[in-house]
Amino acid sequence: MMFTHGCPLCSGELYEGTSTFTVDKQAVLVVVRNVPARVCRQCGESWIKDAVSEKLEQIVVDAKLKHRQLEVIDMAA
Repeated sequence: MMFTHGCPLCSGELYEGTSTFTVDKQAVLVVVRNVPARVCRQCGESWIKDAVSEKLEQIVVDAKLKHRQLEVIDMAA
């Protein structure tokens, strides 16, 4: 699927794809693979929708509450 609005960084074409989200914060490293995102064909930058971003934020909070040093999650699973 193509979008009428281009990439905010380079104006390249965006398409529905996936990305990897990583956060390294206060003794916890969270890696989430296969995150739904709009990806730029030109520069490769990924843009995550608000609803997905909120879910990612909750994953990070949960990992911190569980005192995990490393959390790796596959959103496609």
